[in-house]
Amino acid sequence: MVSIRDQIKILLMSTSKPEITRRQQQLLNELKKCTDELSGQELHRQLHNGEKAMGLTTVYRNLQALVKQGLIRSRHLPNGEVLYAPVERDIHHLTCVSCGETTRLKGCPVKMMDLSKNTSKKFELLFHTLEYFGLCQNCSQQLNAG
Repeated sequence: MVSIRDQIKILLMSTSKPEITRRQQQLLNELKKCTDELSGQELHRQLHNGEKAMGLTTVYRNLQALVKQGLIRSRHLPNGEVLYAPVERDIHHLTCVSCGETTRLKGCPVKMMDLSKNTSKKFELLFHTLEYFGLCQNCSQQLNAG
């Protein structure tokens, strides 16, 4: 049985913002300044050109920590590259599996779903991702022509 004091601690932990390191805050600030998604390489390059440089491994390690804390989201491209953005930026894409061309969707199809009655009360939804993969018009035409 969980004591009332422990229940209060759990409640406070779940409602408070996760503590992040100075480097994680630095990466989060860079992502928030940019209007698009950034790869770890791009973040590393931006920081390397400034006063607050950090190693590439450190960038990726801290990006993973931010993803786990629910502060940023990651999008995996067919070529293996991963792009990052703050979770507040609700962006979805159509991605061609052949050439990698990406088209941003207008709006969010997930927002139209009523998840409240389908999700457990024991689960706190932090963010969502939605990706569509297929063939762009050019790749589709090349495939059908050949």
